[in-house]
Amino acid sequence: MKWLLVGLCVVSTVVGDVFRSLGMRRHGEISDFRPGAIGRALRAIALNWMIFVSTCAMAVSFFSFMKLVSIAPMSFAVPTSAITFIPETLLARFLLGEEVSRQRWIGIGLILAGVVFISQ
Repeated sequence: MKWLLVGLCVVSTVVGDVFRSLGMRRHGEISDFRPGAIGRALRAIALNWMIFVSTCAMAVSFFSFMKLVSIAPMSFAVPTSAITFIPETLLARFLLGEEVSRQRWIGIGLILAGVVFISQ
């Protein structure tokens, strides 16, 4: 059961983060901070379906993580949830077209090694 919750937490976090990034890219940078402009920006963001999907996915992530920490030790739950950095970095590079430095790839490798050690 704990690995199912880890998987659900990881998938929903990745979906939430990627859709949030896509939604905010679609909206664009907020540069006008007058009260009326902020209200219009918040309305536009709230009506953005990608932000809605992101919010729902992050809610699933939150509740699955809460269930995970209720049945597994925190020393297991937190490190294994760090595996989200791996698919997020891959999607950032290949889906979002972001540049990922060699130093970050090394960090991703270290995270993977850490998750493997923790899961034993």
